[in-house]
Amino acid sequence: MAGTITSTQPGIGASSLVNIAEFIIEGGRLDEETALRLIHLPENRVYDVMYAANLVKRHFHGDALHRCSIVNAKSGACGEDCKFCAQSASYQPQTGVETYSLMNADAILRAADDATTYGSSNFGIVTAIKGVQEGPMLDQICEAVRRIRAKGKIAPDASLGVVTRRVLEKLKEAGLQVYHHNLESARSFYPTICTTRDWSENFETITTAKQVGLETCCGGILGMGESLEQRVELMFQVAQVRPDHIPLNFLVPVKGTPLEHLEPMKPLECLKAIAVFRLTNPQSDLFVAGGRVQHLRQLQPMLFQAGANGMMVGNYLTTPGRTKQDDLELVRDLGLEN
Repeated sequence: MAGTITSTQPGIGASSLVNIAEFIIEGGRLDEETALRLIHLPENRVYDVMYAANLVKRHFHGDALHRCSIVNAKSGACGEDCKFCAQSASYQPQTGVETYSLMNADAILRAADDATTYGSSNFGIVTAIKGVQEGPMLDQICEAVRRIRAKGKIAPDASLGVVTRRVLEKLKEAGLQVYHHNLESARSFYPTICTTRDWSENFETITTAKQVGLETCCGGILGMGESLEQRVELMFQVAQVRPDHIPLNFLVPVKGTPLEHLEPMKPLECLKAIAVFRLTNPQSDLFVAGGRVQHLRQLQPMLFQAGANGMMVGNYLTTPGRTKQDDLELVRDLGLEN
Protein backbone atom coordinates (compact mmCIF):
# COMPACT_ATOMS: atom_id res chain seq x y z
CA MET A 1 0.00 0.00 0.00
CA ALA A 2 1.24 3.50 -0.72
CA GLY A 3 -0.09 7.02 -0.81
CA THR A 4 -1.24 9.54 1.75
CA ILE A 5 -3.72 9.39 4.61
CA THR A 6 -5.71 12.58 4.37
CA SER A 7 -7.94 14.51 6.71
CA THR A 8 -11.03 13.69 4.64
CA GLN A 9 -11.31 10.47 6.66
CA PRO A 10 -14.00 10.28 9.35
CA GLY A 11 -13.28 11.04 13.00
CA ILE A 12 -10.00 9.71 14.37
CA GLY A 13 -11.00 6.99 16.82
CA ALA A 14 -8.74 4.36 18.38
CA SER A 15 -9.34 1.96 15.49
CA SER A 16 -8.59 4.71 12.98
CA LEU A 17 -5.23 5.30 14.69
CA VAL A 18 -4.36 1.63 14.34
CA ASN A 19 -5.28 1.89 10.66
CA ILE A 20 -3.00 4.91 10.34
CA ALA A 21 -0.14 2.95 11.92
CA GLU A 22 -0.68 0.01 9.57
CA PHE A 23 -0.84 2.37 6.59
CA ILE A 24 2.49 3.95 7.53
CA ILE A 25 4.09 0.54 8.10
CA GLU A 26 3.02 -0.44 4.58
CA GLY A 27 4.64 2.64 3.05
CA GLY A 28 1.95 5.31 3.34
CA ARG A 29 2.41 8.75 4.81
CA LEU A 30 0.31 11.33 6.62
CA ASP A 31 -0.56 14.68 5.17
CA GLU A 32 -0.18 17.82 7.29
CA GLU A 33 -3.91 18.21 7.91
CA THR A 34 -4.16 14.76 9.46
CA ALA A 35 -1.06 15.38 11.58
CA LEU A 36 -2.70 18.59 12.76
CA ARG A 37 -5.80 16.70 13.79
CA LEU A 38 -3.62 14.32 15.81
CA ILE A 39 -1.67 17.09 17.54
CA HIS A 40 -4.98 18.79 18.47
CA LEU A 41 -6.48 15.67 20.05
CA PRO A 42 -7.33 16.17 23.75
CA GLU A 43 -5.22 14.79 26.58
CA ASN A 44 -7.51 11.81 27.10
CA ARG A 45 -6.58 10.62 23.59
CA VAL A 46 -2.80 10.84 24.04
CA TYR A 47 -2.45 7.15 24.83
CA ASP A 48 -4.25 6.18 21.61
CA VAL A 49 -1.80 8.27 19.55
CA MET A 50 1.08 6.77 21.51
CA TYR A 51 -0.13 3.26 20.77
CA ALA A 52 -0.13 3.95 17.03
CA ALA A 53 3.31 5.55 17.21
CA ASN A 54 4.68 2.61 19.17
CA LEU A 55 3.44 0.18 16.52
CA VAL A 56 5.32 2.17 13.88
CA LYS A 57 8.44 2.46 16.01
CA ARG A 58 8.59 -1.25 16.78
CA HIS A 59 8.10 -2.15 13.12
CA PHE A 60 11.02 -0.05 11.92
CA HIS A 61 13.30 -0.18 14.98
CA GLY A 62 12.22 -3.07 17.19
CA ASP A 63 13.33 -2.63 20.79
CA ALA A 64 16.82 -1.44 19.89
CA LEU A 65 17.87 1.62 21.87
CA HIS A 66 19.85 4.53 20.42
CA ARG A 67 21.91 6.39 23.01
CA CYS A 68 24.21 9.33 22.38
CA SER A 69 26.26 11.75 24.45
CA ILE A 70 27.81 15.13 23.75
CA VAL A 71 30.61 17.36 24.98
CA ASN A 72 30.46 21.14 25.04
CA ALA A 73 33.86 21.41 23.35
CA LYS A 74 33.81 25.20 23.01
CA SER A 75 31.61 27.16 25.38
CA GLY A 76 30.12 30.64 25.28
CA ALA A 77 30.82 33.87 23.40
CA CYS A 78 28.68 32.81 20.43
CA GLY A 79 27.78 35.65 18.09
CA GLU A 80 24.33 34.25 17.30
CA ASP A 81 21.32 35.67 19.14
CA CYS A 82 19.23 32.47 19.49
CA LYS A 83 16.80 33.42 22.25
CA PHE A 84 16.91 29.99 23.92
CA CYS A 85 20.68 29.78 24.23
CA ALA A 86 22.65 30.53 27.38
CA GLN A 87 25.86 30.61 25.34
CA SER A 88 24.90 33.59 23.18
CA ALA A 89 27.17 36.58 23.79
CA SER A 90 23.97 38.67 23.74
CA TYR A 91 22.76 37.10 27.01
CA GLN A 92 25.84 35.55 28.55
CA PRO A 93 26.44 38.41 31.00
CA GLN A 94 23.04 37.48 32.52
CA THR A 95 23.27 33.68 32.17
CA GLY A 96 26.74 33.43 33.64
CA VAL A 97 27.70 30.46 31.44
CA GLU A 98 31.39 29.64 31.47
CA THR A 99 33.42 30.67 28.43
CA TYR A 100 36.35 28.61 27.19
CA SER A 101 38.09 28.00 23.88
CA LEU A 102 38.12 24.69 22.05
CA MET A 103 39.19 21.71 24.15
CA ASN A 104 42.31 19.94 22.99
CA ALA A 105 42.10 16.50 21.43
CA ASP A 106 43.10 14.75 24.67
CA ALA A 107 40.23 16.35 26.62
CA ILE A 108 37.72 15.51 23.88
CA LEU A 109 38.96 11.92 23.82
CA ARG A 110 38.50 11.62 27.60
CA ALA A 111 34.92 12.87 27.23
CA ALA A 112 34.33 10.25 24.52
CA ASP A 113 35.62 7.54 26.83
CA ASP A 114 33.23 8.74 29.55
CA ALA A 115 30.34 8.54 27.06
CA THR A 116 31.00 4.85 26.50
CA THR A 117 30.30 4.20 30.18
CA TYR A 118 26.72 5.42 29.58
CA GLY A 119 26.29 2.83 26.85
CA SER A 120 26.31 5.50 24.13
CA SER A 121 26.92 4.47 20.56
CA ASN A 122 27.53 8.04 19.33
CA PHE A 123 29.54 10.93 20.74
CA GLY A 124 28.97 14.51 19.57
CA ILE A 125 31.59 17.27 19.57
CA VAL A 126 29.62 20.53 19.93
CA THR A 127 30.93 24.08 19.54
CA ALA A 128 29.25 27.39 20.40
CA ILE A 129 29.90 29.23 17.15
CA LYS A 130 27.96 30.17 14.04
CA GLY A 131 30.11 27.83 12.02
CA VAL A 132 33.60 26.33 12.18
CA GLN A 133 35.73 27.35 9.23
CA GLU A 134 38.83 25.78 7.69
CA GLY A 135 41.86 26.46 9.84
CA PRO A 136 43.35 25.53 13.24
CA MET A 137 40.01 24.91 14.98
CA LEU A 138 38.83 22.50 12.30
CA ASP A 139 42.24 20.80 12.25
CA GLN A 140 42.04 20.25 16.01
CA ILE A 141 38.53 18.79 15.74
CA CYS A 142 39.59 16.51 12.89
CA GLU A 143 42.48 15.25 14.99
CA ALA A 144 40.07 14.40 17.81
CA VAL A 145 37.74 12.66 15.33
CA ARG A 146 40.61 10.58 13.93
CA ARG A 147 41.66 9.48 17.41
CA ILE A 148 38.12 8.58 18.47
CA ARG A 149 37.64 6.61 15.25
CA ALA A 150 40.97 4.82 15.75
CA LYS A 151 39.97 3.63 19.24
CA GLY A 152 36.81 2.13 17.74
CA LYS A 153 34.70 2.33 20.89
CA ILE A 154 32.17 4.99 19.87
CA ALA A 155 31.10 6.73 16.66
CA PRO A 156 32.35 10.34 16.35
CA ASP A 157 29.71 12.96 15.55
CA ALA A 158 29.96 16.73 15.35
CA SER A 159 27.73 19.78 15.68
CA LEU A 160 29.78 22.72 14.45
CA GLY A 161 27.16 25.11 13.12
CA VAL A 162 26.66 26.37 9.58
CA VAL A 163 29.63 25.02 7.63
CA THR A 164 30.77 24.71 4.02
CA ARG A 165 30.86 21.61 1.87
CA ARG A 166 34.66 21.55 2.10
CA VAL A 167 34.53 21.55 5.92
CA LEU A 168 32.09 18.65 5.82
CA GLU A 169 34.31 16.78 3.37
CA LYS A 170 37.34 17.23 5.66
CA LEU A 171 35.36 15.95 8.63
CA LYS A 172 34.28 12.90 6.65
CA GLU A 173 37.87 12.25 5.55
CA ALA A 174 38.90 12.37 9.23
CA GLY A 175 36.35 9.66 10.05
CA LEU A 176 33.29 11.59 11.18
CA GLN A 177 30.16 9.45 11.06
CA VAL A 178 27.32 11.88 11.77
CA TYR A 179 26.88 15.62 11.27
CA HIS A 180 24.29 17.27 13.50
CA HIS A 181 22.56 20.56 12.78
CA ASN A 182 19.05 21.38 13.94
CA LEU A 183 16.42 23.33 12.05
CA GLU A 184 15.56 24.53 15.60
CA SER A 185 11.96 25.47 14.80
CA ALA A 186 9.47 25.78 11.94
CA ARG A 187 10.54 28.16 9.22
CA SER A 188 7.55 30.43 9.91
CA PHE A 189 8.50 30.75 13.61
CA TYR A 190 12.28 30.91 13.29
CA PRO A 191 12.63 34.72 12.83
CA THR A 192 11.16 35.24 16.30
CA ILE A 193 13.90 33.00 17.74
CA CYS A 194 17.01 34.04 15.80
CA THR A 195 17.80 37.14 13.72
CA THR A 196 21.50 36.57 13.04
CA ARG A 197 20.98 33.51 10.83
CA ASP A 198 18.43 32.62 8.20
CA TRP A 199 16.48 29.37 8.57
CA SER A 200 17.58 28.37 5.06
CA GLU A 201 21.22 28.23 6.25
CA ASN A 202 20.24 25.49 8.69
CA PHE A 203 18.38 23.54 6.01
CA GLU A 204 21.19 23.88 3.47
CA THR A 205 23.87 22.81 5.96
CA ILE A 206 22.18 19.54 6.83
CA THR A 207 21.26 18.74 3.22
CA THR A 208 24.88 19.35 2.18
CA ALA A 209 26.07 16.99 4.92
CA LYS A 210 23.83 14.31 3.46
CA GLN A 211 25.16 15.03 -0.04
CA VAL A 212 28.79 14.47 1.02
CA GLY A 213 27.88 11.05 2.44
CA LEU A 214 27.64 11.74 6.16
CA GLU A 215 24.82 10.43 8.30
CA THR A 216 22.65 13.34 9.37
CA CYS A 217 21.11 14.31 12.69
CA CYS A 218 18.48 17.04 12.53
CA GLY A 219 15.59 18.06 14.76
CA GLY A 220 14.55 21.01 16.85
CA ILE A 221 13.24 22.44 20.10
CA LEU A 222 9.61 22.45 21.18
CA GLY A 223 8.05 24.73 23.77
CA MET A 224 9.56 28.02 22.61
CA GLY A 225 6.18 29.69 22.12
CA GLU A 226 5.34 28.13 18.77
CA SER A 227 1.78 27.14 17.86
CA LEU A 228 0.66 23.54 17.41
CA GLU A 229 0.47 24.28 13.69
CA GLN A 230 4.12 25.33 13.73
CA ARG A 231 5.09 22.14 15.56
CA VAL A 232 3.58 20.13 12.74
CA GLU A 233 5.25 22.42 10.21
CA LEU A 234 8.61 21.56 11.81
CA MET A 235 7.83 17.83 11.69
CA PHE A 236 7.28 17.96 7.95
CA GLN A 237 10.29 20.20 7.32
CA VAL A 238 12.46 17.69 9.19
CA ALA A 239 10.87 14.94 7.08
CA GLN A 240 12.04 16.79 3.95
CA VAL A 241 15.64 16.33 5.11
CA ARG A 242 15.07 12.60 5.74
CA PRO A 243 17.69 12.57 8.52
CA ASP A 244 19.10 9.35 9.92
CA HIS A 245 18.60 10.67 13.45
CA ILE A 246 16.15 13.20 14.92
CA PRO A 247 16.91 14.81 18.30
CA LEU A 248 13.74 16.17 19.88
CA ASN A 249 14.38 18.80 22.54
CA PHE A 250 12.01 20.55 24.94
CA LEU A 251 12.96 24.06 25.96
CA VAL A 252 14.63 24.40 29.34
CA PRO A 253 14.23 28.14 30.03
CA VAL A 254 17.54 29.57 31.20
CA LYS A 255 17.55 32.60 33.47
CA GLY A 256 18.94 35.57 31.59
CA THR A 257 17.68 34.53 28.15
CA PRO A 258 14.62 36.12 26.47
CA LEU A 259 12.68 32.85 26.90
CA GLU A 260 13.33 32.51 30.63
CA HIS A 261 9.68 33.16 31.56
CA LEU A 262 8.08 30.53 29.32
CA GLU A 263 6.09 27.81 31.07
CA PRO A 264 7.26 24.23 30.49
CA MET A 265 5.17 21.90 28.36
CA LYS A 266 3.03 19.36 30.20
CA PRO A 267 4.30 15.76 30.19
CA LEU A 268 1.31 14.48 28.17
CA GLU A 269 1.76 17.31 25.68
CA CYS A 270 5.38 16.23 25.23
CA LEU A 271 4.38 12.60 24.73
CA LYS A 272 1.81 13.55 22.10
CA ALA A 273 4.43 15.61 20.25
CA ILE A 274 6.84 12.67 20.30
CA ALA A 275 4.13 10.37 18.95
CA VAL A 276 3.14 12.62 16.06
CA PHE A 277 6.83 13.21 15.26
CA ARG A 278 7.20 9.43 14.96
CA LEU A 279 4.16 9.09 12.71
CA THR A 280 5.46 11.81 10.38
CA ASN A 281 9.06 10.52 10.45
CA PRO A 282 8.66 6.74 10.74
CA GLN A 283 12.08 5.46 9.72
CA SER A 284 14.50 7.88 11.40
CA ASP A 285 16.00 7.30 14.83
CA LEU A 286 13.94 9.55 17.11
CA PHE A 287 15.53 10.35 20.42
CA VAL A 288 14.67 12.75 23.21
CA ALA A 289 17.47 15.07 24.23
CA GLY A 290 17.32 18.37 26.14
CA GLY A 291 14.41 18.87 28.53
CA ARG A 292 13.69 15.18 29.02
CA VAL A 293 14.13 15.38 32.80
CA GLN A 294 12.44 18.75 33.33
CA HIS A 295 9.40 18.23 31.08
CA LEU A 296 8.57 14.53 31.24
CA ARG A 297 9.39 14.19 34.92
CA GLN A 298 7.82 10.95 36.23
CA LEU A 299 6.63 10.01 32.73
CA GLN A 300 10.13 9.68 31.27
CA PRO A 301 9.83 5.90 30.71
CA MET A 302 6.79 6.51 28.52
CA LEU A 303 8.80 8.32 25.84
CA PHE A 304 9.61 4.91 24.35
CA GLN A 305 5.94 3.92 24.22
CA ALA A 306 5.31 7.26 22.49
CA GLY A 307 7.53 6.28 19.57
CA ALA A 308 11.03 7.37 20.56
CA ASN A 309 13.74 4.76 20.15
CA GLY A 310 16.51 6.62 21.91
CA MET A 311 17.63 9.26 24.35
CA MET A 312 20.59 11.50 25.03
CA VAL A 313 22.43 10.48 28.18
CA GLY A 314 24.84 12.37 30.40
CA ASN A 315 24.86 16.15 30.69
CA TYR A 316 23.73 18.54 27.96
CA LEU A 317 25.45 21.73 26.84
CA THR A 318 24.71 23.95 29.83
CA THR A 319 22.17 21.93 31.83
CA PRO A 320 22.58 18.65 33.74
CA GLY A 321 21.02 15.36 32.70
CA ARG A 322 20.19 12.32 34.83
CA THR A 323 22.78 10.17 36.53
CA LYS A 324 24.22 7.23 34.65
CA GLN A 325 22.82 4.86 37.25
CA ASP A 326 19.27 6.19 36.84
CA ASP A 327 19.32 5.88 33.06
CA LEU A 328 20.85 2.41 33.09
CA GLU A 329 18.17 1.31 35.56
CA LEU A 330 15.48 2.82 33.31
CA VAL A 331 16.73 0.83 30.31
CA ARG A 332 16.93 -2.42 32.30
CA ASP A 333 13.48 -2.01 33.83
CA LEU A 334 11.91 -1.40 30.41
CA GLY A 335 13.63 -4.45 28.93
CA LEU A 336 15.09 -2.45 26.06
CA GLU A 337 17.96 -3.83 24.03
CA ASN A 338 21.41 -2.42 24.70
